Amino acid sequence: MQLENRPPSVHRRALIIWLSIYPLVTLGQLVLRPLTGDLPVPVSTLVLTLLVVPVAVYLVVPALTRANARLSAGRSRRGRPVRS
Repeated sequence: MQLENRPPSVHRRALIIWLSIYPLVTLGQLVLRPLTGDLPVPVSTLVLTLLVVPVAVYLVVPALTRANARLSAGRSRRGRPVRS
């Protein structure tokens, strides 16, 4: 039996993206503040986003999306009767 490989709902995708971005931005601010503290806000934001966006897009979001798929597959298997 093959499970459907449907993308997560828009609400679940929003949660996955938020779970990726919030910690990365927080960590990025803590790490970069000593280096970018005297820069204007738009420039420090540029530096932060140049680092955070690729990490989120290529590493964190795909990892969380795979984890979501595993959790969803486990839930759907538990809800169905076992075939003999």
